[in-house]
Amino acid sequence: MKKVTYRNQFSRVLGVSLVVFLLFSVSIFAQDGAVASGDPAKGKALFNQNCAACHALNRKMTGPALANVESRLNADEGLDREWIYAWVKNSPGVIKSGDDYANKVFSEYNQAPMTPFPTLSNDDIDNILAYTAAPPPEPVVASAAVAEGGGSGSSSGISNEMILGALVIILGLLVMMLVLVQGTLKRIAVANGLDLEKAKSERGLPLWKAFAQNQFLVLVTVVFLLLSGAYFVYGWMMQVGVDQGYEPIQEIHYSHKVHAGDNKIDCKYCHSSARVSKTSGIPSLNVCMNCHKSIYEYKGNPEGPSQEDLANGYTNEFYTGEIKKLYKAVGWDEDNQSYTGESKPVEWVRIHNLPDLVYFNHSQHVSVAGIECQTCHGPVEEMEIMSQFAPLTMGWCINCHRETNVKVEDNEYYAKIHEELSKKYGVEELTAAQMGGLECGKCHY
Repeated sequence: MKKVTYRNQFSRVLGVSLVVFLLFSVSIFAQDGAVASGDPAKGKALFNQNCAACHALNRKMTGPALANVESRLNADEGLDREWIYAWVKNSPGVIKSGDDYANKVFSEYNQAPMTPFPTLSNDDIDNILAYTAAPPPEPVVASAAVAEGGGSGSSSGISNEMILGALVIILGLLVMMLVLVQGTLKRIAVANGLDLEKAKSERGLPLWKAFAQNQFLVLVTVVFLLLSGAYFVYGWMMQVGVDQGYEPIQEIHYSHKVHAGDNKIDCKYCHSSARVSKTSGIPSLNVCMNCHKSIYEYKGNPEGPSQEDLANGYTNEFYTGEIKKLYKAVGWDEDNQSYTGESKPVEWVRIHNLPDLVYFNHSQHVSVAGIECQTCHGPVEEMEIMSQFAPLTMGWCINCHRETNVKVEDNEYYAKIHEELSKKYGVEELTAAQMGGLECGKCHY
């Protein structure tokens, strides 16, 4: 009997223990599920759309870092997800309620409340929290050939110097072979009784002596050479001051392909003076910092870098390094998110440079005529390094004035001119040339 009683008591204790263990496990899984609920993929898209301008995962920016933000708030401040819902949707309201942590964050970050996002649902915030709790992806490593070769040389690792040396050796061997063959042929001829000196004298005058004795051929040749020389000298002189294709290396690498192409930034956002001034101007570094206060690293094109970019060394790390050069130039402290006051000017190299005697007004062409920047500067959205696309010669400008129709719509001044020219000369399309665009004083001081 005692044995049976002992077994019954043991069974009861074991059963209660299992029940407690199961309940504890379920509670733990429930908590884990609450933290891990949400779709990280959707959360990433929402984060980039709503949060990335002020927040990063692993570093302080305009706002605090958000990696594992929910677990940190829960462990350090005892705040749950409901508090996060209220903060994201209406942070000013949470601050006014007197919440201690909300006011702490408000005081720490320049006393500027976070922009409220009332349109984000709880599910959206769950997805964002799932993304912030997910481990960051592994960095993309370039191929070994590019990493080791640095974008130069052949893919097999053979340097250009080795290839050039091999070609020189081969050329030397060919010269030696020709000399040996010539000596062998002479010995064969002598062995067969051939008098080389007599054969040489019987060949007659050399070609150059016969040519020199023919005065007509000499005269024709001299005239031809003079005309050809004059033609090439004229062509060379006409290229003086024409810098088409000029592509200088700048102190800070600025990719129009990334900014104007991939990110669709309007040219006139940076070159804003082109709309109202004679010159387009060089953007100040403060314009760059409007975006790069928040964009501290280059994460690449969603489609991934091209093989050409990798071969030229245009990797994510390269572009991020250029952003660091910008920070150094403006004196920006990444860690404290503030300016140090220690700045230095960037020595940009001018690419498009018209002669001093030429007058050109950007605002007249951009704002009045409505000409696109690409008309003169080429497909800048495809240029990794900016270069001079057009020759910018006088003939090139004149042809543009002859071929470009003036937009008379909604412009009473141009419409009146077009009406008078139509009555007098039967002009159907009003061009810049017909409005005096070919007069010397229009473009020359």
